[in-house]
Amino acid sequence: MGKVFDAIDDKLAAWIGRQRMFFVGTAPSGEAGHVNVSPKGPIESLRILDPHTVAYLDVVGSGAETIAHLRENGRVVVMLCSFEGPPRILRLHGRGEVLAPDAVAFDVEAPPGTERAVIRVAVERIADSCGYGVPVMEYVGPRPQYAAWAESKQRKGGLDEYVAQHNARSIDGLPAVDLEPA
Repeated sequence: MGKVFDAIDDKLAAWIGRQRMFFVGTAPSGEAGHVNVSPKGPIESLRILDPHTVAYLDVVGSGAETIAHLRENGRVVVMLCSFEGPPRILRLHGRGEVLAPDAVAFDVEAPPGTERAVIRVAVERIADSCGYGVPVMEYVGPRPQYAAWAESKQRKGGLDEYVAQHNARSIDGLPAVDLEPA
């Protein structure tokens, strides 16, 4: 049976740190629009700032749904699944905000120029569930494609044009990545 936790304690933090990746889910307000779930990683791009706050480094991607949804309503869930060891799913429900990419230090380096933002989540509910339906999977290693893609974009003049074309608005037309520096 699932359990609701009062805070992210040392034991829960250690379990989070052993996972290989996490997922982020958001949705626009109202009945219209698309719910979005994004895989994130490596786990070092997620930091526990205190027992009720987490943050992760957000990098340039094919869209910017999470940023757009957080700017509109702030609702977010971070989900982690145990793919190795005992089964477990952990969800961190909360209110997220979009910060500058240098707002929090991380133990991982993204390819140069890809740091888009830091997403900080004020965690309001921490709950786990059995995870029996999550398959056991073996971690092989990171995929090299993202770093190669980013390096190629940098060689061709940077990511600004790509971000303007693919990250300025969500698929539902909501404003996402600021194109002008603050």
